[in-house]
Amino acid sequence: TRSEVNGKMLSQLKIRNSFGANVIRVNRSGVDLVASPNLQLQIGDRVMIVGSELAVGQAEKVLGNSLKQLNHPNLIPIFLGIALGCILGSIPFVFPGIPQPVKLGLAGGPLIVSILISRFGPQYKLITYTTMSANLMVREIGLSLFLACVGLGAGAGFVDTIVHHGGYVWIGYGVIITVVPLIIAGLVGRYAFKLNYYTLIGVLSGATTNPPALAFSNDQTSCDAPAVGYATVYPLTMFLRVLTAQLLILSLA
Repeated sequence: TRSEVNGKMLSQLKIRNSFGANVIRVNRSGVDLVASPNLQLQIGDRVMIVGSELAVGQAEKVLGNSLKQLNHPNLIPIFLGIALGCILGSIPFVFPGIPQPVKLGLAGGPLIVSILISRFGPQYKLITYTTMSANLMVREIGLSLFLACVGLGAGAGFVDTIVHHGGYVWIGYGVIITVVPLIIAGLVGRYAFKLNYYTLIGVLSGATTNPPALAFSNDQTSCDAPAVGYATVYPLTMFLRVLTAQLLILSLA
């Protein structure tokens, strides 16, 4: 919980040489990380230390162990990430042969910026830790707003399309297009790449760019493995989705 340690590597702290204690594991947002010498610590990391009571106490003074400090949410990185993400999402990217520029949008821009802030923020002493309660609140608000916008945009003509315009056929096509790739990707991820169940359902949620599926995945476990898997594949999937659609239009035109 000490801001002076944020962004420093374990090797820089010299806990073993100075105090005779060993760092065996670092837990970050429910994910266990290998305590390698080049691992960068961040505010909110739970560090497992083995040693004598005196050694552990001395290491605690260096790392900090104030739960009260962790209860204060850091709002500046959240709003900074949203602002920079909206700017990035509105920038058009032009590719040769594609008449229309490609944009990451309001979903892809903030996600990519948040990943970059999480990766490089500690190097610039930017505290990215957010309390779990605040994290869950932002997630639920974002998901509710997303579903509300989808419902308002598509709900008006839904019944009429199904009843009078053969919409049920397109629903059937959608089921096939959605389920078949998920089954194939799930089998490949489980048996070829040996992904565990929670990471796999997060990856599948990100592969379909489906926030409701991510919310369901997060409810299955107390760790953040689904969210990590989702964030790993979502930016590439979303970018390929936009780019592939335009390539198909050009190739079939």
